[in-house]
Amino acid sequence: MAKFVEFKQVSHTYITEQGTPVPALNDVNFSIDKHQFVAVVGPSGCGKSTLLRLLSGLIPASEGLVNVYGHAVTEPREDVGIVFQKPTLLPWLSILDNVLFPLKHKYNFVSVKDKKRAIGLIEMVGLGDFLGQKPEELSGGMQQRIGIARALLLDPDILIMDEPFSALDALSREEMGFELQRIWQEKPKTVLFITHSISEAVLLADKVLIMSHRPGTIAQELDIDLARPRDIDTINDPQFAKYTNIIRKHIYQPKQVSPNPQSENDSPLKTVA
Repeated sequence: MAKFVEFKQVSHTYITEQGTPVPALNDVNFSIDKHQFVAVVGPSGCGKSTLLRLLSGLIPASEGLVNVYGHAVTEPREDVGIVFQKPTLLPWLSILDNVLFPLKHKYNFVSVKDKKRAIGLIEMVGLGDFLGQKPEELSGGMQQRIGIARALLLDPDILIMDEPFSALDALSREEMGFELQRIWQEKPKTVLFITHSISEAVLLADKVLIMSHRPGTIAQELDIDLARPRDIDTINDPQFAKYTNIIRKHIYQPKQVSPNPQSENDSPLKTVA
C-alpha cells in the first residue's frame, strides 16, 4: 500500500543570480501516514522550507520523487493548505471575509453553505465572537488562529505549517501549540510542521524529522510515543526530556564548513529541475 506522502531520494539545488549552485537538500527519504502529524527541525538554512515548497508543488525536485498517495507532485496542489509564519490577513476585510477570501478569489462566489462552514471554523479556533472585527483589533495569536481557519476552509488533505508561531511571544506560542493540537484532533489532517523549537516539535508531533546542516538530509526519524492529548504535564514527563535531548545532540553537532556559505534564503535563487 502506498504511503500517503513519500520523499524518495530527493535532492534539490538552487542557482544564484550569478549562476552559482547552492545545494539545499541531499538524498532526502521519509514518508508520512494519513493524518499523521510530522514536525521538521534542523539548523537554519538546512532546507526545511524547501521541503515545504516541494510538497506543495511550488518547485520541482532536482532529483528524486515527491509522491502523494502514489502520484508524483509535479505542480501546485489544491489539496494542500499552507499556514505561513505570519497570517497575512487583509486589513480592510473582516475576520469572516478574510477566512472566506480563498474561496472568493478562486470561484468569485461564496455560498450560504460556504459562509456557515467558515463561521464554524472560526468558532472552532475560539473566535466566534470576532466575526466582524478587523485584523488590527486582534492579537498576534488570534490572527494566527484565523490563518489556520482560512487554511482549513477548502478542507485540504495536507496541511503545511511554516514556523506558524515564530512571531509570537513565548506564552502565546505555548498556548497556540496546545490550541493547534486541539484543532488537529478535532479535524484530523496530514500535517508537515516546520519549526525551530525543539520542545514545540516534541509536544505536537507523532514523528520528528531531524535534519542535518545544509545540504540537508534526514539525520534521524524520531517517533514520539507520548499519550494524547498532551498538556503541561507532558512537558514535565522524563520521556519528553529524553526526546528533546536526542534532537539537540543532532542539531548542535559541530557544523561542517560549507564550500558556499550562502544560505538558501540569502539571495534570489533559481531552481535546478
